[in-house]
Formats: sequence, C-alpha cells, structure tokens
Amino acid sequence: MAKRKRLTPEPTRHAQVAAPETKTAMPRGLSGTRIPIADVAQDASSSAALAEVAQTLTDARSEGRLIQRLPLDLIDADHLVRDRMVADAEEMTVLKDSIRERGQQTAIEVVALEGGRFGLISGWRRLGALRDLAFETKDAAFETVLAIVRTPSDAADAYVAMVEENEIRVGLSFYERARIVARAVDKGVFSSDRVALSQLFAAVSRSKRSKIGNFVSIVRLLDPVLAHPTDLTERSGLALVQALEADTTLADRLTAALSRTPQRTAAQEAQIIADTIAATHAPAPPYAPQDRPKLPSLRETLCDGLEYRVDKDGQIRLTGAALQDQAFVSRMLQALRDLDRR
Repeated sequence: MAKRKRLTPEPTRHAQVAAPETKTAMPRGLSGTRIPIADVAQDASSSAALAEVAQTLTDARSEGRLIQRLPLDLIDADHLVRDRMVADAEEMTVLKDSIRERGQQTAIEVVALEGGRFGLISGWRRLGALRDLAFETKDAAFETVLAIVRTPSDAADAYVAMVEENEIRVGLSFYERARIVARAVDKGVFSSDRVALSQLFAAVSRSKRSKIGNFVSIVRLLDPVLAHPTDLTERSGLALVQALEADTTLADRLTAALSRTPQRTAAQEAQIIADTIAATHAPAPPYAPQDRPKLPSLRETLCDGLEYRVDKDGQIRLTGAALQDQAFVSRMLQALRDLDRR
C-alpha cells in the first residue's frame, strides 16, 4: 500500500519557530512613573488640609482662643494703669509655690503692640510671680509665660477686661476700684466718672457702684499723700468722704499732717486722719450769736403759692407751689441778684 504524502512541509533543522506575539498588561502603579492625576488629587487634598489648619489657627488667634508661649521680656506690665496697687506677700508666696510645682495653670491676657511687644490686660500677679521665679532660680522654664492675645475693640474694652478679671478672681479694695475709675477718666478712656463707673463695674450692684464713686473723691484729693490707701475700710472711707465734703480745707490740712510723718504704718496713717477730722472746726453760723433766732419762726406767706420760714439754725426755707414754676423761680433769683448789686 502506497504511503500518503504530507501536505505541510516539515520544518528544516535550522528553521526557527517564531513565538506567537502576545501583549502583557502592566499593572497600575508598576510602570515606574506615577499617574499625573493622582499627584494633582493628592496635592489638592494636602493644600486644602493645610489651608483649613491655617484658617483654624488664624480664627483661634483673632478670637482669643489660642494660648501662646511668649517671652517675659516682651510683656509690658504698665500698658494699662493697673487697678491693683499692691500684692499681698503671703498670697504671692502661695502663687509662686504653685507655679514652681505645677507650672502656670491659667494664661494671662495681653494685647499686641507695635514692635512685636505685648501689653498686659490681666494676669498682673501671675506675670509678677513668673518674673520673681525667673530671677530667683535662673531657670529658663520661668522665662516665658502662657498668654492669650486679645483684640479689644478699644482702650475702654481693655480696661473692662482687666477689672472684670480681678473682680472675679480676687476682689479689689474700694480705693483700688475708685482709683482705676479716676485714672481711666484722666487718660481720656472714659468721658466722666459716671460713665467709667457704669462700664467698668456694670456687673456690681448699684449701691456698690455708689460707694466706689464716693471713694473717687478721696483718690482725686489725697492719692499723692496716702501711703496705705488700700487699708481704708468701707466705713472709714465713707466717713472721710463726708468730712471732705463738709470742710473744703480738710484735704489741705490732711496733706500737711500726713507729710509730717513720712515713714508711717497703716495704723498711724488712720490715726492721723481721724485726729485731723476731729479737729475740724464747725462752720460759722449764718447769724451772729445775739441775732440767732431762739425758736423757729412761723411760716409766712410772701405771695400766692410761696411761703417762707426761718429755722432755728438760721436757715431760710422757701416752700410752695410757686417753686414749681420755672419762670417764677428765674425771676425770683434774678431779683435776688439785683439786690446784691445795689
């Protein structure tokens, strides 16, 4: 039987069989180069996160919610006239011991000034305690202070913040309260004592504001000569105010009496004030002794709606419905002035 012939040629010995052409897909991320859109997305996400953090810090700083650590030598403690005049030695010792053991627990409040400095609003005792510790220990840990940078709308707002902080933490004496009222008005922060009282001490009762207002006259008349003004009690201070109002020469006599004892204790100062008030002469009566009426006179009618009488102290008192007529009162006063010119 004949053999069949192959229809396909057999490969020669030296023929090379070509491998079939195939395409291998490169996995994502293994190509050696990063996909551009991924870079864009990551950069955008990072920028957004950084912008959000920066905005959060900016808002916290502008709103006074960010506590910063500032060098002590950049803080101007006399930026505002301080309401607290003296620091109790025992209280300062306790505060320094606390900061030494536990660090500063409460931030002070400052306002940014020109040249990178900061003006103190509140925290005078804490700042003083840290400065004492830095000087005594030479420890760098006490050379900075935790602070919140406030942005008060004006000077009045800064003074209010200082007073409120001290009212809440450690009550001031009546004299210290009155002194900050007088100093703030003198600096033009407030237009009058009444406005300063109503804004600085808005949270206190009306009667307490009235007492602080009474002490303002002591500040204005005697502040330069009083060595221990914070030791004036409410009672002794109000008695001094009444005496100053009753005798216009008392302030000068007190100044002279106090200047004769420059080195004096609080008790000595109080005694000098009491003795000077006691030596105040009673005002002369309006009548000579022989002319002074022994008894009050009867009420007499001058005209329709106007009566008068002379009291036993010699004072003439006018009463009646006519005094409610402003035009009538004006004519009466003008007539009295005309009598003085004759």
